Parts: sequence; C-alpha cells; structure tokens
Amino acid sequence: MKKIILIAMAALFAVTVSAQDMAQATETYNNGAMALQMGDNAGALAAFQQALSMAEACGEEGADLVSGCKDIIPKIELAIGKDYAQAKDYDKAIPQLKKAIETAKAYGNADVENDAAELIPQLLMQKANGLLREKNFAGAAEAYREVLALNPENGRAQLMLGQALSATNFDEAVEAFTKAAELGQEKDANKQLSNLFVKRSAAQLKAKNYQGAIDDALKSNGYLENATAMKVAGTAASSLKKNADAVNYLEKYLELSPNAKDANQMCYTIAALSQVLGDKEKAKAYYEKIVADPKFGETAKQQLQAL
Repeated sequence: MKKIILIAMAALFAVTVSAQDMAQATETYNNGAMALQMGDNAGALAAFQQALSMAEACGEEGADLVSGCKDIIPKIELAIGKDYAQAKDYDKAIPQLKKAIETAKAYGNADVENDAAELIPQLLMQKANGLLREKNFAGAAEAYREVLALNPENGRAQLMLGQALSATNFDEAVEAFTKAAELGQEKDANKQLSNLFVKRSAAQLKAKNYQGAIDDALKSNGYLENATAMKVAGTAASSLKKNADAVNYLEKYLELSPNAKDANQMCYTIAALSQVLGDKEKAKAYYEKIVADPKFGETAKQQLQAL
C-alpha cells in the first residue's frame, strides 16, 4: 500500500513539475511575442529560442509550443538579416542570412530559406559595388567572386569583377571580361576590353615599345573601333618606319575622329609619309586639306608646288 502511495506521489510531482515547466515556457514564448510587437527582434529571438528549449524538455506536452517556436525563429533571423542589410552593414547581414538559411533548413521553413538565399547575392553585389566605388579593388574583386561562387552564370558580376581587376591584374581582367561576354554581356565587355588594351597600348608607346603598342592598339580596335587606338598604332608604326601601315592607321584615325583637334597634324603626317612612299596623289590630297592651317599651311603649299 505504501509503495502505491509513493508511486502516486511521484507521478503527481512529475505532473506538477511538467505543468510548471510548460507554464514557464509559455510565459517565455509570450514575452518573445511581446518583444516582437515592440520591434525588438534580438530580444524576441532570444526569448523564442529559450522557450523552444524549455518546451522540448516537456516532451509531448510541449509539442505545439515547439512547433510555434520553430515557425517563428527562422523568420526573426531573416528579419534581423534584412535590418542589417537596410543599414548597409553587409558584414553582419550576410552571415545572419546564412544563419537564417541554416535554421530554416533544420526547421523545414522553405520560404525563409529561399528568401534569404535570393537576398545574399544581391547584398554581395551591393557590397562589391560600394567597394569598387571606394576604389577598394581587392575587396570588390573578392565580393564579386563570392557572388560568382553562388551563381557562376551571373554575367553582370563577371563584368564587374573585370572592372575591379582592371586596376590590379591585366590578364585576370581580360579573362573576366571575356567570360562576361560569353555570359550575355558582350557589348559592355567588349567596350571594357577595348579600353583595357588601348590604355596599355598608350603605355607601350610611351615606353617606346612600338610593336607592343601596335599589337595592343589593334586588339583594342578589334573589340571596339576607336580613334585613340588607331592614332597610337599609326604613331608607333611611323616610329618603326612602317610607313604604309602608319598611313593606313592614321587614315582610320581621321575616319573615326574627323573633327579631332590634331586632325591637321595627322593630315600633314599622312601626306609626308605618302610622299616618302611615292604615292603623290595621296600626298597632294592631304596637303590640300591643310593649306589654310596656320602651322602647316606654308609647308603644305611648298610641297604641293614640288609635287
């Protein structure tokens, strides 16, 4: 009889403890709901996480409370990540969103998982673009690579990666722009490639690496026709005594930029080179263009008389 009474008392004690635990878990849950209403996401998250732990300890009796906590916790983690994103604190937002994804997977919340997964590449792009504007090229390149790790087919990220690399690594920039062109960014990528090669061609010309200047200028013009590339190529070819090539390049320069400030000077150069090549008709045609020029006019008239 005594044994039966002891068992009954133990059972009653267990029920009482369980009821107290459930009451405390419920109160903690309600505190979380109140914090959430007041806009205190961090406080609400802490309360719901505590309530979840307490409800799980109550076994079957706490199942409904566990379900409620698991429903709300990933949503709050997502909201906190969005708050960081709104404040442009990307270094906190992105890890927070990754945490939301991890929790959502564990708790079976596909909507939160998808929402956070879609937001992360957008924030990485925003972060990278900001770093690029600040001329933090290494940081920008790293962020664009993170975007591409999530989606290798993101042509825009590939294009922007090329821009970030342009300041620090010529070959890697060319590779990035080439890939961007393959991913649907051909127009913008070719423009960037043209700019990249024309800048290097100008540097080659300044360093008196004339053949390198010509090679880069022609590559630049191959991606996108531009007058500057043809001027560099013409000047470099003239320095190498490749007069026929120089004439062709400089004529193309004038075709692309007929109103250039140095158009008369280029006409004089073409005329003089054509004269050396024995092409009198072309020489005459270009000398005639500059007879009224205050700098070259007198010489042009003299050469026309000689021809």
